[in-house]
Amino acid sequence: MVIKKPRIVIIGAGMAGLTAANKLYKSGVLKGAFEVCVVEGGNRIGGRINTSEFGGDRIEMGATWIHGIGGSPVHKIAQEINALESDQPWECMDGFLDDPLTIAENGYVLNPPFVDPVSNLFNSLMDFAQGKKKSIGNGIDVDIFGNRNGNRNRNGNENRNGDESGNGNRNGNENGNGDESGNGNRNGNESVGSFLRKGLECYWKMESRKETEGVNGYGDWNKKSLEEAIFAMHENTQRTYTAANDLYNLDYSAESEYVMCPGEEITIAKGYSSIIESLASVLPYGVIQLNKKVKTVEWQPPECVMGDKDGDSRPVKIQFLDGTSMSADHVIVTVSLGVLKAGIFNDENDSGVFKFDPPLPNHKTEAISRLGFGVVNKLFLKLSPDFNLDVDRFPFLQMVFHKSDDQVKNPKIPWWIRKTASLSPIYKRSSVLLSWFAGEEALKLEELSDEVILDEVSTTVSSFFSHKKGYGNVKFDKALKSRWASDPLFMGSYSYIAVGSSIGDMDSLAEPLPNTTVFESTSGSPPFQILFAGEATHRTHYSTTHGAYFSGIREANRLLQHYHCIDDV
Repeated sequence: MVIKKPRIVIIGAGMAGLTAANKLYKSGVLKGAFEVCVVEGGNRIGGRINTSEFGGDRIEMGATWIHGIGGSPVHKIAQEINALESDQPWECMDGFLDDPLTIAENGYVLNPPFVDPVSNLFNSLMDFAQGKKKSIGNGIDVDIFGNRNGNRNRNGNENRNGDESGNGNRNGNENGNGDESGNGNRNGNESVGSFLRKGLECYWKMESRKETEGVNGYGDWNKKSLEEAIFAMHENTQRTYTAANDLYNLDYSAESEYVMCPGEEITIAKGYSSIIESLASVLPYGVIQLNKKVKTVEWQPPECVMGDKDGDSRPVKIQFLDGTSMSADHVIVTVSLGVLKAGIFNDENDSGVFKFDPPLPNHKTEAISRLGFGVVNKLFLKLSPDFNLDVDRFPFLQMVFHKSDDQVKNPKIPWWIRKTASLSPIYKRSSVLLSWFAGEEALKLEELSDEVILDEVSTTVSSFFSHKKGYGNVKFDKALKSRWASDPLFMGSYSYIAVGSSIGDMDSLAEPLPNTTVFESTSGSPPFQILFAGEATHRTHYSTTHGAYFSGIREANRLLQHYHCIDDV
């Protein structure tokens, strides 16, 4: 009689899935301990990592940055495969981001002495929220949870630049259970949005800022409205970092628990996909199966052990949309939080939605429901060759908008552009420009035709340069956008801690089923039938590729330890 080797099936060939497969193959499969298979619903590997080309330049449709090179496994791989240098131009955002040109709506150029105090205020508030500073500084004292400024000693690290590439849920719902007031709904949690606004109010009070205090040469703008608009510009950038549609949905307490790798943040010259290809290169042909969309994962919780299924002794059975199935001893689920949310909230009769049978236990579904998952999209634009730029390069443009309900706003600027903070070349002399969108605006972007995008962005940007010599009408001839929310394999971009949720919800999401503690007290239910990996399962590195990497290693090590073949944790 031939004894079957244990079979591990990994659902999803993104960073988490391929990291787990790589580790399991090298440390277990080669030792004959078990077999591994990766099933991917799409026609490519990489998940929310997708390197492409546009206008002759290498670009990233999804994950873009290595968030800190110190201790980053992504940076280590990139070094090992010589991916940090390239002869082909790439989305390197080289250096000039520190020298922005800030223009207010209707073409009013704002000089640094006017912009910098508000920018410094915003950065100080975020540094305090993220635990980098024990006080906000400049005499500003914001009351949080009844505590005065500086009473909370926390350990955050560096700022984020929005990565694991844009994926909210399909309907744009935040599903974080936060309310618009920023007061939360479960524990009365403070939101980042309400904290920031309290900081701005304190600043105005210190400056004795009056509602109608004028500023010469800026049209309908007054000093307070300009400062508020500059502050809002930074808030909108923060939305793309976090994927929160509204910062009033972003939990304040969790900001300090997020950890970045130390060191500079860089992009990958040969493309983020080179990291994925390196991880997959050790796997023999046939281990990764593409176009295998999962319909249902059938498993055996302790309370309903069913024995052999169709004569197969393996406890888990995966049903695919193409009508085929596959049995397994262990399944590592690496689908996005957006896909997990859809499986909870959508109709049970929706055959295209990823489901568990029986459903996940309540503590899992409640954690999935509470956590935030948003959408961030990138828009690439190619400057028209007919556009004669009379300057060395297109600048890093920061755009300061009137409020959407302001009567003095420019009616030609559409609402979906008004929360876009910047437009800049992907490297100094590139004719390819990039802008980031989050939340409702990112969802709207996915619906628009390229023709509408080109026309409305051209109108908007040209209006900003109306008082700037040498620019004239800014025209674009090509557009390329990511569409993470409408892709059923992702349904958004990355996770965040929503008001009403906590880091503990990510821990709950990461727990395997059945857990060993349950197994030890319950006979007949094999342990670790379903394991969970992905950026949304990492309590300190969520929303990043290195968080996804660490989660894949964690689950691989869990199974390697289970089969007594672990070499180095």
